Amino acid sequence: MRVLTSLMAIGLLCSTSMASAAERLTVYSYRQAFLIEPILADFTQKTGIEVDVVFSKKGIAERMAREGRLSKADIVLTSDFYRLMELVDKDLVIPATSEILQKNIPQKYRSPDDLWYALTMRVRNIYSSKERLGKLDINYEDLADTQYAGKICTRSGKHPYNVSLVASMIAHHGEADTKVWLEGVKANLARKPQGNDRAQVKAVSEGLCDLAIGNSYYLGKMLQDPKQKVWADAVEINFPNQDNRGAHINVSGMALAKHTKHKADAIELMEYLSGNSAQHTYADVNMEYPVKADVKPSKLVASWGQFKADALPVHQLAEHHHAAVKLLDEVQFNL
Repeated sequence: MRVLTSLMAIGLLCSTSMASAAERLTVYSYRQAFLIEPILADFTQKTGIEVDVVFSKKGIAERMAREGRLSKADIVLTSDFYRLMELVDKDLVIPATSEILQKNIPQKYRSPDDLWYALTMRVRNIYSSKERLGKLDINYEDLADTQYAGKICTRSGKHPYNVSLVASMIAHHGEADTKVWLEGVKANLARKPQGNDRAQVKAVSEGLCDLAIGNSYYLGKMLQDPKQKVWADAVEINFPNQDNRGAHINVSGMALAKHTKHKADAIELMEYLSGNSAQHTYADVNMEYPVKADVKPSKLVASWGQFKADALPVHQLAEHHHAAVKLLDEVQFNL
């Protein structure tokens, strides 16, 4: 009987250990593997918590909605603010309340109800031709000025980065004035909106336009790419609205999945992502600005100089998202 009892105890212990070993976090990520995998590997080494990742360029919210309670997602990582709002709108995330997160992430870069937290910041810069315009003291509003007629390149107005910029213009100027501004910017375009942010800098280097709208971290990545460095060398990076409200900020971020089965471990991972180690990796590997105030950007990014950021809380952009899309349609920006 003692032997049987001992065997049963050992069996139960093994069963429990195997179940524990099978408990793994699952991250659904819009962010790319080259950036995320080293960060998660370091988290696992430091905590012993294993992490699986599902990478996707699109459709994560739709997948989670389809999976419902059967979803394996514990955390979602997004590449922009729009994706965070999509998760909230579809009721796919729950609050992640944490003193560490609230300490590490400034209030204007997180949800008031703890539904999402920013991880990195991107400035929506205006690039200018070194040869034809040089360094500029410029505002977003100036893009509608007739002096830049036929000189501006940008990607689709409907891209989340640009929708976010238009939403910020509505927040500061109202819908009526923003529509007039959009009409002016469209009239100044050198070509139909197309390509990605890097393609706009390439167009400046080729003389197709003199100004380009693009996120800051793309310049750093182009400077490190031998084939694209010639494009980056042809432009100056300008931080807009430095004499008034400050440059528009978009963010990447994270949220706690609604049907997570491992809430405590998931929040621990979120805390790690907001901490110094992960924030330094975001800065050094992807040329993004850390959201944690005491973590400095990479040396290359720092060489562009300090800038004043728009004080508008990021969550307020969501209030104007639909209006921004409506205005872009009304002025037929992409046509």
